[in-house]
Amino acid sequence: MTFTIRVADQDISYDCAPNESVLDATERAGYSIPYSCRKGVCASCLGDLVAGTAFVRGQGMCTGPMQSVLLCQARPQSDIEISPSRIRPSETIQRKIFTAKVRKIDRPTPTVSIIQLRLPIGRRGIFRAGQYLRVLMSGGDSRNYSMANPPQKNDEVELHIRRVSGGTFSEGILTRLAPSSTLDVELPYGEFSLSDAVDRKAILIATGTGFAPMKSIIENGIKSGLTRPLHLYWGANIESDLYMLDLARSWAEAHAWFTFTPVVSAPSSKWRGRTGLVHRAVQADYPDMSELEVYACGAPVMIEAARHDLCSESGLTNDAFFSDAFVPSGDRGADRLAAAAATAKGYAALST
Repeated sequence: MTFTIRVADQDISYDCAPNESVLDATERAGYSIPYSCRKGVCASCLGDLVAGTAFVRGQGMCTGPMQSVLLCQARPQSDIEISPSRIRPSETIQRKIFTAKVRKIDRPTPTVSIIQLRLPIGRRGIFRAGQYLRVLMSGGDSRNYSMANPPQKNDEVELHIRRVSGGTFSEGILTRLAPSSTLDVELPYGEFSLSDAVDRKAILIATGTGFAPMKSIIENGIKSGLTRPLHLYWGANIESDLYMLDLARSWAEAHAWFTFTPVVSAPSSKWRGRTGLVHRAVQADYPDMSELEVYACGAPVMIEAARHDLCSESGLTNDAFFSDAFVPSGDRGADRLAAAAATAKGYAALST
């Protein structure tokens, strides 16, 4: 038995196979909706269930009308009608699995590793700047990491990996990697990339290794002759967390269309730059954001606070806010989502 998915207020409908998620069925039908982790943690895929019934991992059996449903985890139990935050036709997704060889590992800080991977000779990984790959692990588990290299360098992959306490990959597998080690990776994934609105200035907001997809986007712009104004804000707790500070500053010095503002929330006495919450620095510089687009990547708490405050206080429209939340991996999506939401409220409280 298959069910029909209809999109509210649009002439779009398609079938959903048994036990297939709304997200997977949407992609198979040739459309894209916002998503990031695909595990029900980051909340990027939240949309409304207008009518019908779906089982949603972490939310249980849901019957419309119901708001804020995780479409990556929703499996229809009847014909349904949905209202995603955005939907658009997309090119056919052709994901490929590669056995990539480690070429180099740098550790600019004790908590961040930069891995250079070489794809097999003669094979290319086609992706858009801002997308991510999945590192495939034993037992069917995986980890998501954004590509930090521009898509023009498609015979290699650069990953920025933050060490997570107790992390299976970052404190286990990663510590054993050395040049010539191999990793199985699958790409591309994700909808986090610049829109075609070339006449609108784009504000890029990153925290931590959320800098990785921003690096891909900016270096893609450099290589493709971009003239669209971009302003990157990179937030960190302490100065050393800005692990490629000199590179970002060099972009700003070399390209008139690019501006860079680092922001440190717990600076030392030597820091002479901006301080505080990174999205508040954005608001200070752009009190009216009605004509801008914002791309936020990194900690979920920053993304949720930025989405709320920029839209409610600075005139940013909801459809002009794009995000990619870096969330802990594993299979405890509902618990992690609830914890992230609670932490986000605390972060937002700090900004008031």
